[in-house]
Amino acid sequence: MKLKKIAALLSACALTLSLAACGSGTGAAGSSAASALGSASGAASTAAGLPALTAEKIHIGAVFNTELGTEGFSYALGQGFKALENAGYQVDYAFSIPESADCEVAIENLINQGCNVIYATSYGYGEYVANVAARYPEVYFNHYSGSINADNLATFFPKNFQSEYLCGIIAGMRTASDQIGYLASYPIPECIRMVNAFTLGARSVNPDVTVNVKWTGSWFDPATETAIATELVNSGSDVVIAYLDSLNAAIAAANLGAYSFGYATSGYETIPESFLASPACDWESFFVNDVQRIVDGTWTGTNQWLGMQEGLVSLTEMYNLADGTEEKVTEAEEGFKTGTLDIWTGPISDNQGNEAVAGDQTLDQAALFSMNWFVEGVNGSAS
Repeated sequence: MKLKKIAALLSACALTLSLAACGSGTGAAGSSAASALGSASGAASTAAGLPALTAEKIHIGAVFNTELGTEGFSYALGQGFKALENAGYQVDYAFSIPESADCEVAIENLINQGCNVIYATSYGYGEYVANVAARYPEVYFNHYSGSINADNLATFFPKNFQSEYLCGIIAGMRTASDQIGYLASYPIPECIRMVNAFTLGARSVNPDVTVNVKWTGSWFDPATETAIATELVNSGSDVVIAYLDSLNAAIAAANLGAYSFGYATSGYETIPESFLASPACDWESFFVNDVQRIVDGTWTGTNQWLGMQEGLVSLTEMYNLADGTEEKVTEAEEGFKTGTLDIWTGPISDNQGNEAVAGDQTLDQAALFSMNWFVEGVNGSAS
């Protein structure tokens, strides 16, 4: 199950663009934001009512809360922006920006550098992106995993609960202790949803599984991730998964003889004897397609929630599987692709023994984006 690459689209985009790709740091340029926007704006003839931009006029700014590194979520997302650079777009970056008002400063610096399309790549940037978007109504803003939309502010998020469910199947069939350790950053709906999807997948093949959840308080903290993974394995978890931006927890678990997952990028070469799989996304195709919507004038400030049906969500290649696992994963994957599998259809109980979703109900996007409870089988607090 490899990531899909839309090479033809990339080639076509490259032929239509004339700007050489480049990247830079976060310092403000000498020109004012008003001047930069004025030179790049056209008539307001787009679906969103924003100034039309030709491919040659688009200048992208990307804000990250870490460096790109060589693995994990930020690295994978960075490959999407690299695809834009390879297609001829200019991309400037702001790295290691805290999820605070510093984000507003970083975005305004990018706008002063001439950026007229902004991508903010962390949930915690939400209110700050919205503040800047209100001040710059002619700039296209895009926020990963956010919930605030405006005429010039779109949000985007993969249905990565689908790949998380598949990882749950893999873990549920692999565990011998029926104890699985799960590390995540914060008890926010995004993370709670991932834990729940994983647990539902694991218990679909092994009803005796318990998923032990620990919060790290950060998206990237190597020492804490290593310590918590060690604690989980020493407490009986023989499989560990982390919804974080590195392989630190996976490596620590592997060193203690447990199986583990990566996230966003494969960890097989690092821990070949214990690596199982990684949830992944085809960010290269997503970003090229998304920016093309601006060129086409079809971009709007709405939410994009895309999954396996749209080709965004997938798994990396799988290793060290228990017998029969691949067949179970393929069956569920086909269900997601065809739309015949909805894991959020009841009956679903929470981990306090209450009915959370009745048998005739299915959770909608709003309920999933505000999820604040754990499903049955999770050992941990959602607050």
